[in-house]
Amino acid sequence: MRLVLFQPDIPQNTGTLMRLAAGLGVPLDLIEPCGFVLDDRRLRRAGMDYLDHLDWVRHPSWDAYRASPQAGRLVLLTTRAAQPYTGFAFAPDDRIMVGQESAGVPDAVHEAADARLVIPLRPPARSLNVAISAAMVLGEALRQTASADSVAAPVPVL
Repeated sequence: MRLVLFQPDIPQNTGTLMRLAAGLGVPLDLIEPCGFVLDDRRLRRAGMDYLDHLDWVRHPSWDAYRASPQAGRLVLLTTRAAQPYTGFAFAPDDRIMVGQESAGVPDAVHEAADARLVIPLRPPARSLNVAISAAMVLGEALRQTASADSVAAPVPVL
């Protein structure tokens, strides 16, 4: 299981997602360009010292990411999907992708995904924060694949 961030544009969300991935022991791929300087202090603040324990790869572009060795399905979280994440059967080698907070992903990335999932929301809500969305879906994916068992002892939430 991997978490993939497509050209994130809010450093606080990126730091939160990095902290999530580090805490759950899930590797992370970050596809650039980002909408901020990657060593931005807000990123470090949101990710705290967890960033030192993160298994992550920076890809300079979508094309570079696609050219790198990949395993498993690319599972895109998008408001443009019809299939709810709650009815999807995740696999241990899935790569769960979230798009830019401001724009999602371009059509070419959308079409390259092996699966497109949505979080069902009550109208008039249109979307959730990208970090919340990733946490919900990643938690379900880990539960389904029993990968959550690989996480060490529970840690208190601060």
